[in-house]
Amino acid sequence: MEFRLLGTVAVETHTGPLPLGPAKRRSLLAALLLSANTPVSIGRLMDSLWDDTPPLQARSVIQGHVSRLRALLVGADAEAYGVELVTLGDAYVLRVPETLVDAQRFEELLMLAREQRSPADTVLMLKEALSHWQGPALSGAFAGPPLRAAAHSLEESRLATVELLARTYGTLGEHHRAAALLAAETSAHPLRESLAAELMLALYRAGRQSEALDRFHRTRRLLADELGIDPGPKLADAYALILRGDPVPPAAAPAARTGAPPAPSRSASSSAGAAEAPAGPPVAVADAPSGGGGTAETPPAAPRPWPAAPAVHPADPLPVDLLPRAPRGFQGRTAELAALTRAAAGESPVCLVTGPAGVGKTALALQWAHRNDALFPDGRLFADLRGFSEAGEPLLVDVLREFLLALGLPPRRIPESAPAAAALFRSLTDRRRLLVVLDNVRDSAAVRTLLPGGADCVTLVTSRHRLEGLIASDAARPVPLDTLEADDGTALLAGVLGEERVLAEPVAARRLAELCGGLPLALRVTAARLAGRPRWTLAALADELADERRRLACLDVDDTGVAAALRLTVQHLPPDAVHHFARLGHHPGGSVDPYAAAALAGTDPVVAAAALERLSDAHLVAETAPGRWVLHDLVRLYARGLDPASAHEALLGVLDHCIATALAAADTAEPGGESCFVLPDGFRRPTAVRDFTGRDEAMRWLAGERDNLALAAQAAREAGLEDRAWRIILLQWPQVVWRVRDNWAPLLELALESARAGKDAYAESRVLTLLGWVLTEEGRTAEAADLLERSPQLAREAGDPLGEATALVNLAVVQAELGELPTASENCVRAVELARREEDRHTEMLALQHLARMRLTARRPEEALACARTALNLGPEHEEAARRSLLLAICGEARLALGEEEDGIRLLDRAAREAEDAGYDEGAVRALEVLLRTTADPSYRVRHERSALRLATAP
Repeated sequence: MEFRLLGTVAVETHTGPLPLGPAKRRSLLAALLLSANTPVSIGRLMDSLWDDTPPLQARSVIQGHVSRLRALLVGADAEAYGVELVTLGDAYVLRVPETLVDAQRFEELLMLAREQRSPADTVLMLKEALSHWQGPALSGAFAGPPLRAAAHSLEESRLATVELLARTYGTLGEHHRAAALLAAETSAHPLRESLAAELMLALYRAGRQSEALDRFHRTRRLLADELGIDPGPKLADAYALILRGDPVPPAAAPAARTGAPPAPSRSASSSAGAAEAPAGPPVAVADAPSGGGGTAETPPAAPRPWPAAPAVHPADPLPVDLLPRAPRGFQGRTAELAALTRAAAGESPVCLVTGPAGVGKTALALQWAHRNDALFPDGRLFADLRGFSEAGEPLLVDVLREFLLALGLPPRRIPESAPAAAALFRSLTDRRRLLVVLDNVRDSAAVRTLLPGGADCVTLVTSRHRLEGLIASDAARPVPLDTLEADDGTALLAGVLGEERVLAEPVAARRLAELCGGLPLALRVTAARLAGRPRWTLAALADELADERRRLACLDVDDTGVAAALRLTVQHLPPDAVHHFARLGHHPGGSVDPYAAAALAGTDPVVAAAALERLSDAHLVAETAPGRWVLHDLVRLYARGLDPASAHEALLGVLDHCIATALAAADTAEPGGESCFVLPDGFRRPTAVRDFTGRDEAMRWLAGERDNLALAAQAAREAGLEDRAWRIILLQWPQVVWRVRDNWAPLLELALESARAGKDAYAESRVLTLLGWVLTEEGRTAEAADLLERSPQLAREAGDPLGEATALVNLAVVQAELGELPTASENCVRAVELARREEDRHTEMLALQHLARMRLTARRPEEALACARTALNLGPEHEEAARRSLLLAICGEARLALGEEEDGIRLLDRAAREAEDAGYDEGAVRALEVLLRTTADPSYRVRHERSALRLATAP
């Protein structure tokens, strides 16, 4: 919906202009729009609708026009756009978002143009502003005195904008374009001296001196004949400059704010309405008429510049860019892209793209973001909030964490709570020019938490909901997205099939676009079917789609049109591809690889990869990275419905795939570690399990699959498969240990719920042990102690001596922090005994390491050194790099405590180097800190700073 004042007064809707009727009704609408969102009294409306004394029935006439106008707006679903005509006592108010009024958008673009640092950008903004004009302002209305004054003021603003555009052309050296623009306006306004003077100077700069002088003489004669006056100072000064042949300086571009107040401008108005000022004519800004009306010209406010770009230093991070790639084959949406540009103007704008599922909201947002990347030199952030996905919405604190990490904040500085993280995000973005794209939003509250703090940041939101709360609270500017027009739908088909094939059957192509309901997803699937079958005619496929007419008539329901197109596509797939597609619908995660697809379908990865390629060709899945595919939400729902009876079998298959692969990754990452558990009852080993060539690859897989594994565990818990849920979580222990402060507690709490629901003491003890350690590292010592107190007893009840040993070690660490050093030491000694009895060197090493540290803390360096040496003798040097580094550091500190400084420094240096070589920066920092307290060697300070920097900036 759009309200037009810059031309014929009108209300445009997606079905065409509203039939406003007589001129007085247009006058009523114009008067209300000129004072939008402000009450307009009956008396003021009478002045606008009648030129002389209003008739006795004027009040009734106005009430009738208001009633009819209100009915027209209601019938056009104006409320959906935030438009409402309200009666307030003896006045009326038209509530309307400013972005829907062309005059307001015109003024916003002028403001934006004055803020541009580049004259070329200023030209683009001014041209877009002037494009809103479609004729004389307030045409088609009966103009009483207030409306005549308003129309004059708007026209003055337009002419001043033309003059500013011409001067900016001059700044760019495009004097011929400036002259052509001014010549057209001067013909329409021959008595406006400022236009004539600007035209003379443009002609002179373009080397057309004789034409410039001729323009002066013609204007002088007109002024004398029509008004009986001589040329004013500006016209005379331009004439004198040209006669002298003085060089003319380039036209001044709009000045950026320098901190000083703008110089006062002298404004003189001739009877022709010309405005002039020494520094060039300002952009006239029309005030809303009050009382009897009138015009007001004000010098332009000093523009609000973009913040100065910060100096770039070698250590500064590059501009962040989390934006996915631009959509391929994007067609149409010219009006919506322009609407987004208008909505993005102003201070801290929130742009809201809304529409039904499958209509292309995300594609539009990404297209606009990529086209306007120059507007955001500090970067672009993107988050899929999954508001309409069965995978569930991400925690807002996790989204904020990703944003803060991308902005260069070290992980340890990121708050744990969403409100604190949001406040920090607002602070970090306060002086930046960022674009924040929030995709698939379900409610307004999520957006409010993720809004940046900078006045020059733009937030772009997509949602299936209208999010009226966001419009009310944060002035979000809605950009409704409807289905594609038939022409754009046909163009989309041509982009896939080639123009020749579409031009050969234009009627059938248009019919296809109409039968697909204008939904881009349906169009792409249909085009994919045709692209793979060059002998098919478009007409034949259109006839086939027509059989689904009853379903396609229900396109206002989220997924009906898409389901109709998908059904036709799936019918032509080979059976193995259909089988894989149906099973993919039961995948609990976000993305899938050939191993997971094979586990879902009960096949092998080679067959699954071929099926995924076939499905990708049909646009049923999308390859987001080599070997990774995703399904659109609606496609997933459709696929799930193809074979609902297989849901449990498919889920079991993918859960056991997760267990098998995570087990292989854990064994590769920590080869000396003890397996956490026996496999669950009824475990089905996949036909193939991914091989990991080394620790780095295994850790990358665990990190990359973290979200998928979490979703799989949640699905297992919901399906009553608790024995799978806690195993999938616990098998991520190498990543938990390596990235211990990476918010693992919620996932481990889910594992604890699953273990307790299954009444499994073994599982509960194992989970409590790991969760307690995580809480300890997060500084939540009291909580950790409460959990860990139960863990050793549970392990004893379950007959799990190694689990008891590990639990005792973690409990001892907490007790030591709480000052209970003797009890802690006893528990570590007990853990060593249990590990030796079970002949498990890994656990014995762990217990001895912590016992050595406790002995050192208790100022018993000889015993600490003995424990550390024993532990070092248990493991081969190529394994347990992190633990070896810690043990060597303990040995070094013990030597120092014994007065053996040279040996102590040597051992600490070795500990630091082994930690550096292994990428264990935390261990390197610890060892180097002790060295810095012991020796003045400058090389240790350099190494310490490097390790500390890597640790602080680690992702």
